[in-house]
Amino acid sequence: MTEGEDPQRIKRIGADSYDYERDPRWADYWSNILIPPHMVSRPDVVTHFKRKFYQRFIDPDLVVEPISSGSSSQSARASGPSSSLPRTEQPRPRASASNNTTSTPPPTVNASSLRWQTIQFSVNAWVLIVALLAIIPIAPKNLSTKAYRLSLLGTACSSLYSLYALYGIPRAWNLQAVQVWFQSVIATKDFIYFLYSLMFVSSQTCLKFSLIPVLSWALQHVAKFLRRNFTHSSLYRRYLEEPCAWVESNTTTLIILSSNAEIALGFLLILSLFSWQRNILQTFMYWQLLKLMYHAPVTASYHQSVWAKIGRTLNPYIHRYPFMNIPISAVQRWWFR
Repeated sequence: MTEGEDPQRIKRIGADSYDYERDPRWADYWSNILIPPHMVSRPDVVTHFKRKFYQRFIDPDLVVEPISSGSSSQSARASGPSSSLPRTEQPRPRASASNNTTSTPPPTVNASSLRWQTIQFSVNAWVLIVALLAIIPIAPKNLSTKAYRLSLLGTACSSLYSLYALYGIPRAWNLQAVQVWFQSVIATKDFIYFLYSLMFVSSQTCLKFSLIPVLSWALQHVAKFLRRNFTHSSLYRRYLEEPCAWVESNTTTLIILSSNAEIALGFLLILSLFSWQRNILQTFMYWQLLKLMYHAPVTASYHQSVWAKIGRTLNPYIHRYPFMNIPISAVQRWWFR
C-alpha cells in the first residue's frame, strides 16, 4: 500500500474477500434484513449489507458507503431507512390491519450457535488468563513456561473446534474428500491460527514473543462475546464495558500489531539459526505459514501492508549494494509462486 492510498481500501478488500457463507451469523443477519423483494438480487445491495455485517461483527472501523440510487425513484424510495437495518436493530411490523404499531419481538438466538459461542468464549478467556500469566516478569520460570504452552494449546483447541463447528469433517475419509475439505479451510483464520499455535507448542524453544498474536486473538473473541451477551449485567457495565468497547473500536490496530509480530517472529527464527536453540524445520515451516498469511484473503491485506513498509525501508540499501538483487529475486520468486 502506498503512502497516499486510502486506508479504507484495505478494509474494503478484507470485507469483500471474507467468507460470509461459512459464518453462521451471516445467515441470521441476512434473513433479518428488510428490503423489497425486487432488490434482493442486486449485487450492490448484497455487497452493501455484507460490508455492514463486516463492520458490525469484524471491523468496526470500516466505513460503509450508502447504497447507490437505483434505476428509478420508486426503487430508491423502496430502499428507505427500513432497508438499512437488520431486524435485530429495527423490529418488523406485524402484518395486521387492526394494529400497525405492534412489533414482533427480537429473534431468538439459535441454541447451537450460542453453545458454540459460549465454548469459544470459555476457551479464549482461559487462553487470555494463562497467556497474561506467561508474560508476567515476576512469575516463576516453570509456571511461566507451562502457562506459555497451555495458552498455545488452548488457542489450537479453540481454532480446531471452530473449524469443526463451521466446516464439519470430511464427507468421507478418502483422498479426494479430504482434499476438498482441506481446500475449503486452508485459507481461513482458524486454520492459520491452529497451525501457528501447533508450530510453537510442539517446539522445545519458548518464544514468548509468539504470544502477542495469541493475546490479540483471544482478547477480540472475549470482548465481542461480552458485548453481545452481557450488556444487561451491572458487573459488565461497571467494570468491563469500556475495555470491551476499546477492544472492538481498535480491532484493526490489534490485527496490525499481530501481523507485525508474526512477521518479526519469522526474522527472529532466522536469527535463532545461529544459536544453539536453532530449529531448521520449524523455521522453514513457519516461513511457509507466513507465505500462506500473505496470500490468504483473511490476512493478506494486513501482511501485504507490513511487507510493503519493509520493502520501502530496504529498497535504498538494495539499490546501494547490487549484489543483493540475486538472492532477493530468488526469494521473491519463491514467495509469489
